[in-house]
Amino acid sequence: MVLLDERRGRYWQLNGTGALVLRALLDGATPEEAAALLARTHPVSRDRAAADVAALLEHLTRAGLVTAP
Repeated sequence: MVLLDERRGRYWQLNGTGALVLRALLDGATPEEAAALLARTHPVSRDRAAADVAALLEHLTRAGLVTAP
């Protein structure tokens, strides 16, 4: 998955895991639900999945690609 920052003309490429999480969030899942999905579909603990989702959201927020509710 590739995201385009239209204001800056920059592309951001997400790996498969990041794309899975972002699709879940765009479909209305909470970060906790996205982490649960990640833990169900990948060999990662739920705590690690939650930390990874939080890190992805923080990174995308700092880049200005998403806003906090």
